Amino acid sequence: MAKLLFEHNNEEVELPEDSPIAEACEEAGVPFACTEGVCGTCVIQIKSGKENLSEPTQEEKDFLGDGTLDERLACQCKIRNGSVKIAF
Repeated sequence: MAKLLFEHNNEEVELPEDSPIAEACEEAGVPFACTEGVCGTCVIQIKSGKENLSEPTQEEKDFLGDGTLDERLACQCKIRNGSVKIAF
């Protein structure tokens, strides 16, 4: 199991490895609109563990750019393993 940690309330959610994080993020209060990676409503900041997330999708690259910023779109991410701490 992988762990998703929310900085705002120190909540920890266990998720199966290689699973999307969207549902857990939405339940924690991350706003969602399109869920297709084009609106940017669900931008999250990765505080630690970004290496434990899937590679950015083309939608994320198009919206956020190819830079090394610690931002991702929650609707596009999968947690591979380990722990990831996010803020929104």
